[in-house]
Amino acid sequence: MLQQKPSISILTGIYNTPDLQILQTAVESIRQQTYTDWEWIICDDGSMDSTCETIQSLIQGDHRIRLIHNETNQGLAASLNHCLNYAKGAYIARMDADDGCEPCRLEKQVRFLEEHPDYELVGTAVRLFDEDGIWGKRKMPEIPEKRDFLWGSPFIHPSIMIRKQALLAVHGYRVAKETRRTEDYDLFMRLYEKGYQGYNLQEELYDFREDKNARKRKKYRYRIDEAKVRWKGFRLLGLMPKGVIYVLKPLIVGLIPYPVLVWLRGEKDRFVP
Repeated sequence: MLQQKPSISILTGIYNTPDLQILQTAVESIRQQTYTDWEWIICDDGSMDSTCETIQSLIQGDHRIRLIHNETNQGLAASLNHCLNYAKGAYIARMDADDGCEPCRLEKQVRFLEEHPDYELVGTAVRLFDEDGIWGKRKMPEIPEKRDFLWGSPFIHPSIMIRKQALLAVHGYRVAKETRRTEDYDLFMRLYEKGYQGYNLQEELYDFREDKNARKRKKYRYRIDEAKVRWKGFRLLGLMPKGVIYVLKPLIVGLIPYPVLVWLRGEKDRFVP
């Protein structure tokens, strides 16, 4: 008797995250999903600590969760593509190993895609949290358009679910030096260039781990990489030459002291790219 393919394949890349409590939160939030027809493929990206052993202790005996490995650290884009090679589901969901989500997350995203065949991608609003607990919320445009990419990615990457056929049509994630911190931004722009459309549920179904000062520590070389991704993506989407100033945005923002950015935005806990 042939085993039935799961409807959803959840993809996760992980590197040097050995904290048992953090990983347990993520694992349990998936195990508690009301929609149960899923598989979860986790790619260890060449971790050099006890990450593998910790994950294996958590997923032991659960045939729905598969741990694969990269021999060396290759980055998130390559890790997710590695997971995609094993994925059997018609829908691909993302999940980060240090996050969590509501029990109804997968159910609501699958229902949306089944009821709205014109959309290939669906994300959600998120709660932002760190070691001190929930400190904020983030919502993205409900129906992102091409011009929304000028400011930044209009989807929160680990919250998304996408039709596998659409992801394969753009050959998955692009593995390149400039996409090492912007693989999602690059992917979404390539999807839109092909005519695919996405939607964001305005309900907070995902808990996204983010240090309040995470953007403060963003290295400038990654801002240069982002500018390159913006340049290529904006050209694909027909957003040039208007988009030139937005290409420079991460470089300009990187030169402004963080306290000044907070003051300019007027909202201490609001996201600053």
